Amino acid sequence: MGKGSVLKTDCKGWSKVACSSSVEQSRSGVKPRSMEMEELETSARGGERGCCQTVSLPPGGVGQLPPDYVALGRGRLGCDLCAEGAAVGRCQTCGAALCPFCRQAHRRQKKTASHAVTELESSKDCSQAGRPLFCPSHPSEELRLFCEQCDQPVCRDCVVDRHRQHPYDLASNVVHRHGDSLRMLLESTQQRVSTLEDVLSQIDGMGSAVRVRAEAVATEICLFASGYVKAIEEHRDRLLKQLEDLKVQKENLLQLQKAQLQQLLLDMRTGVEFTERLLTSGSDLEILITKGVVASRLAKLNSVAYSTRPSVDDNIQFSPQERAGQCCGYEVYGAILNKVVDPAKCTLHGEDLCIARQNELTGFTLLCNDTTGEQMGRGGESVRVTITHKDKKDCAVKPTVCDNGDGTYHVSYSPEEPGLYAVCVCVKGQHVQGSPFTLTVKNKFRKHPGVFHCCTFCSSGGQKAARCACGGTMPGGYQGCGHGHKGHPGCPHWSCCGQVTKSSECLGPPNDSSQRSLLRTVAL
Repeated sequence: MGKGSVLKTDCKGWSKVACSSSVEQSRSGVKPRSMEMEELETSARGGERGCCQTVSLPPGGVGQLPPDYVALGRGRLGCDLCAEGAAVGRCQTCGAALCPFCRQAHRRQKKTASHAVTELESSKDCSQAGRPLFCPSHPSEELRLFCEQCDQPVCRDCVVDRHRQHPYDLASNVVHRHGDSLRMLLESTQQRVSTLEDVLSQIDGMGSAVRVRAEAVATEICLFASGYVKAIEEHRDRLLKQLEDLKVQKENLLQLQKAQLQQLLLDMRTGVEFTERLLTSGSDLEILITKGVVASRLAKLNSVAYSTRPSVDDNIQFSPQERAGQCCGYEVYGAILNKVVDPAKCTLHGEDLCIARQNELTGFTLLCNDTTGEQMGRGGESVRVTITHKDKKDCAVKPTVCDNGDGTYHVSYSPEEPGLYAVCVCVKGQHVQGSPFTLTVKNKFRKHPGVFHCCTFCSSGGQKAARCACGGTMPGGYQGCGHGHKGHPGCPHWSCCGQVTKSSECLGPPNDSSQRSLLRTVAL
């Protein structure tokens, strides 16, 4: 790796790289490389997933990465003298970690008898904290300075070598400032950790809520499905019951018709046999005597009306798409159809069936009946309506057919041209009763431009020159009508045309020239 390279690795890999650059010095108390590697790998296994932090390599490459002194200091501290026992104390003068045996020997030797040895009690004391750290580049020099520009601890040789002309200070002088900034970042990170823990807790809670809600909805679905199945089964039983009743009804009607026809046939055969025997075996006198009774009987039998076809048919159909209302609170479909629409029995209804106005929405109603003349009671029939101008073949009106679902259909349209139209209404391709019929479209309704008043005297404020289209006059030199004029004795009327109906259409002024110049009264 060259200068300025970037190493992206996890904490575990970084610890290994850092460990490879550590210095194995007996005076520093650093353990052999194999032991360091083992401890660093063990410390890095705190999380299987690394931090994936991007690290910028120093100019010297991987070898210039600082050792992980925190990782090196983990675990129980060994004795610096024998390197066998675990340290239980530290010499405050030479800084050596001492096991119980070496501590006693340290106090017995003349050169070290005056050294003060403290007990290692806390985990911090048991670690390598407080021991001098030596520079990886200059193993004989202790790290006592801090390079501000490179933001790392350095030794005296580093200051005059690679960190020449870099601002630096004693590590003890800058540790508080850097420690404070690190503590601020720590607090911010701890807050984010707390927030993340809350979010994770909420996620776990929401996951539990989702599972509980899903179970509740699953229960609702099962209840709905079981209820739906029950409703369908009940609807099925009801349809089968209707089918059975319909079959029995048709069979009874057929049996009744059959019994009536059999009785009529028996009576006719008896009358025929008696008449044939009379004519072949009876004497002339016997024939003349009984002919009146026999003729009356045969005439009566011949006058009995009977249908030449069965009274019912086999037209029983099932429509799955037919709405069947609700069953047990559920909307169900499927109905038995035994009625067939008869176009010849269908009728048209409407107040203005044959009269319409230009550009006004109007319409009529089609009532569909079956072969017996009864209303179908359901929709779905094929209804086609055409409205064409008799004089202008290219002028057609597009009607709108609305199925009301009860056997009635509302047809609405708005003609744009006045004149005569041919209206064809067909059901299943056949014309209904009254189809085709002629539709008269009148001109657009003309509103009254005048006023609806009782006389020109009142409406004009007593002006003598004010006239009315009704043609009435009043004495005293007044040109317009008064309360008692002929034809309108006090009756309110329109001043523009004389119409006495307020909701009527304006017919315009009278055609005679004497009235064309009349002033129309206005509302004052």
